[in-house]
Amino acid sequence: MAGYTKTFMLMAALTALFMGLGAFLGGTSGAVIALAVAAAMNVFAYWNSDKAVLSMTGARAVDEASAPGLVRMVNRLADGAGMPRPKVYVIETDQPNAFATGRNPENAAVAATTGLLRRLSEEEVAAVMAHELAHIRNRDTLIMTVTATFAGAISMLANFALFFGGNRERPAGMIGTIALMLLAPLAAALVQMAISRSREYEADRVGAEICGNPDWLASALRKIEAFAKGIDNTAAERNPAIAHMFIINPLHAHAHDKLFSTHPNTANRIAALEAMKPVARSSVPRVGGGRRGAGSGPWT
Repeated sequence: MAGYTKTFMLMAALTALFMGLGAFLGGTSGAVIALAVAAAMNVFAYWNSDKAVLSMTGARAVDEASAPGLVRMVNRLADGAGMPRPKVYVIETDQPNAFATGRNPENAAVAATTGLLRRLSEEEVAAVMAHELAHIRNRDTLIMTVTATFAGAISMLANFALFFGGNRERPAGMIGTIALMLLAPLAAALVQMAISRSREYEADRVGAEICGNPDWLASALRKIEAFAKGIDNTAAERNPAIAHMFIINPLHAHAHDKLFSTHPNTANRIAALEAMKPVARSSVPRVGGGRRGAGSGPWT
């Protein structure tokens, strides 16, 4: 219950910020209009934000015919966790990474990059997919997508303030407008960070239980972060509001992106996983031995 309360409060803060921007642009009527837009955005995001995120990343749907190993692995992990089987997507980028999306476990999807499938071992891929299934089971995916929608809209509305000038009765004038342009997206980013950080440790713990071995997830996190520092994720760079959805911040390739990281420190996550004991190793699906490339073998 505490988790739901915190989520509600954080989303209320985003809504209030959005309304505040509306009031700046159009006074009381602007705030009312912004509230109506915020309500419409929440409804739209509930039904469509997962599709929008998948589209932003260029993810393509795969099935047992096109990616038999990956799909069977996800299906067996989901079955072992007593969850509905999510749709499976692949993103064409060399940076190893993954995310989950969807409004509920019955309408969810997991996406893995070709870099993840190519550069990580089979056990590590299974652990990453288990982490994403944990997000789905914990019902994190809806708030992840709604948050991305709100953060992007707040940034866009803040930019509008420069062109429309805001409420003329405000004494701050242009200085106040510029300050709002900078501070509103910053505030949205801070809320986004709080939402994201509060989820990751629990998803790591549950994901380790689903795959059966926390060491596999710890190893995967270590590798993904190392590769992300040197390999760009073009889709995430174009749409930084979705960065918090990935298992490791996809923007780590650029130093300036570290200023507002949406993820907990990876070393701390690894330490927490290494403190766990392996459980139910036999539950991890086997699709063949060794590392598999993204363009051959059971993955595709």
